[in-house]
Amino acid sequence: MFTTRPTLQGTYGMAASTHWLASGTAMAVLEDGGNAFDAAVAAGFVLQVVEPHLNGPAGEVPIVLAPAHGRPLVLCGQGPAPAGASIEHYTGLGLELVPGTGPLAAAVPGAFDAWMLLLRDHGTKRLDEVLSYAIGYAERGHPAVERVGETVDAVRDLFEDQWPSSAELYLPGGRPPRPGALLRNPALAATWQRIVREARSAGPGRETQIDAARRVWSEGFVAEELAAFAARPVLDSSGERHSGVLSGQDMASFTASYEEPVTYDWNGWTVCKAGPWSQGPAFLQQLALLPDELDYGTPEYVHTLTEGTKLAMADREAWYGDAAEVPLAALLGDDYNDARRALVGEQASYEVRPGSPGGRTPRLSRHALARTADVPLAAGAGEPTVGRDGTTRGDTCHVDVVDRHGNMVAATPSGGWLHSNPVVPALGFPLGTRLQMAWLEPGLPNSLTPGRRPRTTLTPSLALRGGEPVLAFGTPGGDQQDQWSLHFFLAAALRRTVRGGFDLQGAIDAPNWHTEAFPGSFYPRTWRPGSLTVESRVGEAAIAELRRRGHDVTVGEAWSEGRLSAVARDPETGVVSAAANPRGMQGYAAGR
Repeated sequence: MFTTRPTLQGTYGMAASTHWLASGTAMAVLEDGGNAFDAAVAAGFVLQVVEPHLNGPAGEVPIVLAPAHGRPLVLCGQGPAPAGASIEHYTGLGLELVPGTGPLAAAVPGAFDAWMLLLRDHGTKRLDEVLSYAIGYAERGHPAVERVGETVDAVRDLFEDQWPSSAELYLPGGRPPRPGALLRNPALAATWQRIVREARSAGPGRETQIDAARRVWSEGFVAEELAAFAARPVLDSSGERHSGVLSGQDMASFTASYEEPVTYDWNGWTVCKAGPWSQGPAFLQQLALLPDELDYGTPEYVHTLTEGTKLAMADREAWYGDAAEVPLAALLGDDYNDARRALVGEQASYEVRPGSPGGRTPRLSRHALARTADVPLAAGAGEPTVGRDGTTRGDTCHVDVVDRHGNMVAATPSGGWLHSNPVVPALGFPLGTRLQMAWLEPGLPNSLTPGRRPRTTLTPSLALRGGEPVLAFGTPGGDQQDQWSLHFFLAAALRRTVRGGFDLQGAIDAPNWHTEAFPGSFYPRTWRPGSLTVESRVGEAAIAELRRRGHDVTVGEAWSEGRLSAVARDPETGVVSAAANPRGMQGYAAGR
């Protein structure tokens, strides 16, 4: 089996992420005596610097963690809708959708507090230690990757004409960052340095300083600057100038929180996901829909998984959200999925078909069912795209870490992209836009509701065998995340091992695909009935068979689907392993 690089194996620790500098940072923290949680926090902040087109400090992050000899947990870093974010306010402005850019789309930033809780409760390092890597790259610069400049170039007119603070940072001398050129963000470095200074003044204790940093963020100068900037009218994707509703009180009221993961048992595995405020349970529903026999890699296999995705995502649209009770037990129940599995026929479905768990009547947004897209999204390396109407779609990062003690963590930071909102000059970063995922239609589980979380696409994964954590993984990709992640997991679980462990790299490198045959989560919320986008490496014969089955197949480039990374640990031997995605020439694993 051809792979682009080996699955790394060792005994000390492993990290994998969507950017080599984040993976290297995580490994440096492990080498300095930190644990997996210290390493993940340091890497998470580095990702905000080196992948600013994919995430930022005012974004969000769900984290799935498994402390050594402890139970898995979910740490929710998804902020809610502000108190002023009512459906009536938005529709009163003449809007049918929450804009995809601008301050109206800003949820309460959640990532910072989640990273701080992870560090305080499970890490060992001090605040200044874990932030030093990100501060260094922001202050002294890092070599820009190609897609930073490509993203900036795509929104150049917006920056130059409407968002001057963003132009000042990302168009120095009137040009986007060149690949390999040093990209600096001194304002961001100064923001973190000030947080560290103010935290130190609270006292000498590690936890004392971390909690002080949380207060500086939520009640101090950061909150003041973000709330003041949100109140300014900004041109957004609606074509109009709008002010946001985020306030200082919204910032002060939020804290990240721990939750029990949602789990599903399959073939000796237990997979842990975030709750239905994310799309995570859709991964579990896809597992529940699988037939007993799977012929890995065949056209029948691709067809079966694709049709299962459509059913799970239809349920996501009808039932998932933070604004209503979600019937998860029924959605994951055997009787329900036996009946749903019978809907998978020989031919591709072109309908959105949610089920009726417990006899309840599903309800879908009228807008979602009325929208179709005339072109597919860019075949998916998990990067931002810019539509023909000028709308932008950001994306995401991912990081996984495992250490020699058995601590394991998967995190998917996102939001606050450089093209989501204008840069706040005093801080060096913009607000996020996660509210675009909530509907401006009352009575839906994902209706925009003050104080409730918009349903996010972010969905890290952690899997156990025999009750022991053995695998952490995830990918950017919006609505594609729990498709690509499922394909990776099944490839790792069903195929042969390598050198006594999971063939993580082979599972990542295997040809991948996705469907958009359900309402999308990002503005303008389009969908493509019957669509199936495959990498050309799937092969002409398989593509012909999938078309014969009725799939509307788009053939993407050979290496275009997914940006997965993963780490694993064998509880019996202590051997740790890691792999990362070669697509996009950015992701890397590191370890020893």
